[in-house]
Amino acid sequence: MKIAIHKSGGFAERWISYCQEKSIPYKIVNCYDNDIIEQLADCDALMWHFYHAGVKDFLFAKQLLYAIQISGKKVFPDFNTVWHFDDKVGQKYLLEAIHAPLAPSYVFYSKDEAMRWAKTTTYPKVLKMRCGASSANVRLVKTKQEAARLITKSFGKGFAQYNRLGNLKERWRKKLLGKATMTDVLKGFVRFFYTTDFAKMAGYEKGYVYFQAFIPDNTYDIRIVVIGNYAFGIKRMVRKNDFRASGSGNIIYKKSEISEECVKIAFEINQKLNTQCIALDFVFAGLHQALVIEISYGFVPQGYDACEGYWDKNLNWYEGEFNPYGWMVENLLEK
Repeated sequence: MKIAIHKSGGFAERWISYCQEKSIPYKIVNCYDNDIIEQLADCDALMWHFYHAGVKDFLFAKQLLYAIQISGKKVFPDFNTVWHFDDKVGQKYLLEAIHAPLAPSYVFYSKDEAMRWAKTTTYPKVLKMRCGASSANVRLVKTKQEAARLITKSFGKGFAQYNRLGNLKERWRKKLLGKATMTDVLKGFVRFFYTTDFAKMAGYEKGYVYFQAFIPDNTYDIRIVVIGNYAFGIKRMVRKNDFRASGSGNIIYKKSEISEECVKIAFEINQKLNTQCIALDFVFAGLHQALVIEISYGFVPQGYDACEGYWDKNLNWYEGEFNPYGWMVENLLEK
């Protein structure tokens, strides 16, 4: 089998290194080229770790992958793996349909219905947009008055894809932690006045409103990544004076800090969804009830290089270094 790999981004370099190491035939392609179908003519599979907020990727990445899959070639990510990517509303329906332990979630397509719910529900609640990673477009709603204001905005002007103030605050937070430079902060200041090309193209999120239950007393979340018969995980601490852990950069890798209950649930969910790769974010209601708050197919490789080991589907633990990107390639070859 010959694998086509999109030339750059995300997992690409690690896929290429693995293919070189194992003498697996591969070819570098450019999915942005008009003749991409022709480029794939002598290949049996396509692997592309596309960027959800990339201007070009947003336009056609899923459509290209689905088209290639329908043609009979193998792809990563395939339909089961990626259709719900960066779509929290889609994830709500999917996880509810398979009876996964999803944190209670509520979506409304009518302002009046949302307002009636907001008057009777308890607070706080978490407002989320369909799109956005690393805690972007996520905010804590503390009162029904605040909820009413946000609902009105959702069914009016809507919400920009790019949170200018939130981005600037996040850059400053990372600067104070020594994880960003003053240049990064200055770039955020400029971005405060000039939005991103992606935000211009994607437009405003409106016409619906999506809330999720706020699960209190969580100082961290657990992310478990399942690839085939193996899984690994990290513990992500929440930001100071915040409730969000995704994108905080404060990661704990010790096996003893990662709940095996989350690993067990992650394998169970993946068996039902039949994905090639899934990353699940968990919080806890009480001491032991693990709840999923969202899912993804991709992740930043560097954030997982320090993992101490991995589990198999029987929850056996294997200490030491491992190569999850090789698992992706091997699983594609096997199916």
